[in-house]
Amino acid sequence: MTQITINQPIPDFEARATGDKPIKLSDYTGQFVLIYFYPRDNTTGCTQQAQNFRDAHSKFTALNTVILGVSRDSVRSHDRFKANQALPFDLLADQDESLCQLFEVMKIKNTYGKEVRGIDRSSFLINPNGVLVKQWRKVKVANHCDELLQAIKHYNLISTGK
Repeated sequence: MTQITINQPIPDFEARATGDKPIKLSDYTGQFVLIYFYPRDNTTGCTQQAQNFRDAHSKFTALNTVILGVSRDSVRSHDRFKANQALPFDLLADQDESLCQLFEVMKIKNTYGKEVRGIDRSSFLINPNGVLVKQWRKVKVANHCDELLQAIKHYNLISTGK
């Protein structure tokens, strides 16, 4: 299994996205890609996180950044979640956990006193050349969008040489 590493290219991958369309990382060459992993559609924290990304979407777009959300939910579940929350970005269905394994986001968590295996809320910033430049693990939803935007501004300046 390939492990992702900061300052190294992310292997090209393909996944089914909302609208049941295939998406490949290489589709976004020349743009920053923000991939965020979240536990489940329609849960309180995940809904708030998606709404935060929705509300800041124009700021990400202005920074040449594509947002992709990933969970183990089905494309059908993602389609409903995207429609209900008016999300302007795609959600990827990772039911076989291949992306979760690539980005090493599957963890044992304690939920209501019970150990369960689930996605550790995480975000990854990939530069326009497909290289991982920053990662955030154990993300707290509050203020995360602002933190991401600041980081993207920083890496945008680096990539443009300004």
